[in-house]
Amino acid sequence: MSDHLLRAHAPITDDGWQRIDEEAQGRLRPGLAARRLVDFEGPLGWQYSATNLGRVEPVDAGGLGDVEARRRRVLPLVELRAPFRVSREELRAGDRGAEDVDFDDLDEAAQRMVVAENTAVFHGWDAAGVAGIAPSSPHDAITCGEEIDRYPSHVARAVELLLRSGVSGPYGLALGREEYTRVIEAAEHGGYPLLDHLRKILDGPIVWAPGVNGGVAVSMRGGDFLLESGQDLSVGYDAHDADAVSLYLEESFSFRIASPEAAVAIVP
Repeated sequence: MSDHLLRAHAPITDDGWQRIDEEAQGRLRPGLAARRLVDFEGPLGWQYSATNLGRVEPVDAGGLGDVEARRRRVLPLVELRAPFRVSREELRAGDRGAEDVDFDDLDEAAQRMVVAENTAVFHGWDAAGVAGIAPSSPHDAITCGEEIDRYPSHVARAVELLLRSGVSGPYGLALGREEYTRVIEAAEHGGYPLLDHLRKILDGPIVWAPGVNGGVAVSMRGGDFLLESGQDLSVGYDAHDADAVSLYLEESFSFRIASPEAAVAIVP
C-alpha cells in the first residue's frame, strides 16, 4: 500500500481495514463500466504522473546554437478523491464481530467515484483535458424514443454504423441507470428478454454505467480507448477525532482515444 495513503496513522485495526477495503471493492466494482469496455492498464503507482503519447512538438532552440529542438508530448494523469467518515463506535463494533457495520458514508463516496470516472471517460472532463468517448465520436448520435422495445433497432443501427466505418466487433454497450433499468425490466411482445436480444446484436457485454447519459456502443476489438491507472482506487486516511475517522477514496488516471470512430452514442 502506498505510503501517501497514511493508513498506518489511522486508529483502525487490521481487521477494520480489511472490512473497509472489502466494502469499498464491493461497492465500486459493479459500476466501473469503463474498465469493462475499454483497454485498462495499471496500476502503475502513485508517483506515475503522465502517459507517453509518442509525439513531439517543436520548441524554440534560440540561444543553444545551430540545433533543432522538440519537446515530448505527454498526457498528465488526473486525481479524483471522495472523502467519507466512519464512526469509531461502528469500527469497534466490527472488531467485536458485528456483521452490520454502518458504512453508508463509504457507500455514497464509492458511488460518487463511480459516476465521476464513468462521466469522464464516456462524456469527457474538459477542465482536466479528458476527451470523452461520446463527444469525440464522428458519428451522429442515435436518438431513441420512449418505446424501450425498439431499443434493439437503435443498437443495431449503431453496430451497422461501426461496421460501415470498418470497425469490427465484438461490441459492448454502456447504459445509464435509467436505460439499464428499463432494458432489464422490458420484454418484447413475444416475451423474449430484451437484454438477450441486445447481447446477440452486440456479441458483447451490456454494462450498468452510472454517470452515462443514455447509452454508448463501443467496439471491444482493442486499441481504440485507453484508460491508464496510476494509483488504483484505494482508501486513505485523513484525520480523526473522538467520534469518527475521516477517510477518502482516491485514484489517478489518464484516458485517451486512439480511434474516435469506434463508438456511437445513443441519446434519450
